[in-house]
Amino acid sequence: MTGSAARAVMQRLGRYLAVDWGERRIGLAVSDPSGTIASPAGHIVRRAGKRPPIAELIRRAESAEARGFVLGLPLDESGGETDRSREVRAVAAALGERTSLPVLLVDERYTTAIALRAVREMGGETRGRQGDVDALAATVLLQHALRSTELGAERSDAAVDE
Repeated sequence: MTGSAARAVMQRLGRYLAVDWGERRIGLAVSDPSGTIASPAGHIVRRAGKRPPIAELIRRAESAEARGFVLGLPLDESGGETDRSREVRAVAAALGERTSLPVLLVDERYTTAIALRAVREMGGETRGRQGDVDALAATVLLQHALRSTELGAERSDAAVDE
C-alpha cells in the first residue's frame, strides 16, 4: 500500500521506520510510539552485487514494532526519477507486499546535506561516521514526514482531544 492509501493509514498513532536508501549504506530512524519524535536507529551496510536487504528491513521494523515504513525517495535536483528512485520504488512495493504495512515515499532531497550540516554545527566530525550520518539523514526524513500533514494531521486532532 503506497500513496494516498498509505497516508490515510499512517495518520494513526504508532512507530514508523524511516529508510534513507543509499548505494553503500541504508540509514534508519524510528519514531516514538506517539509518532511525534524521530530518533536514529542505526544503519545497514549494503553489499555490492547483492539483492536489496528487504528481509533485514522487515526484521528491523518488527523489532521496533513499526506500523509502517517511510522511505526516502532519491529524486534528482529537478524532482525527476533516478535509477536509485526506481530501486526505492521497487523496495517499497516489496515491503508492502511482504508485510502488508503501509509504505510512504517521501522526497529525500537534501536530507544528507542537512544531516552533515547539523553534525558540523555541533562541532562533530563526519569522517569515519558515514553510517551515523545516514541514520541522521533518515531521522531528518522521518521528522519531516511526522510534521507534515501526511502523518501529523490526525495526531494534532488527537492531542486536542486529550
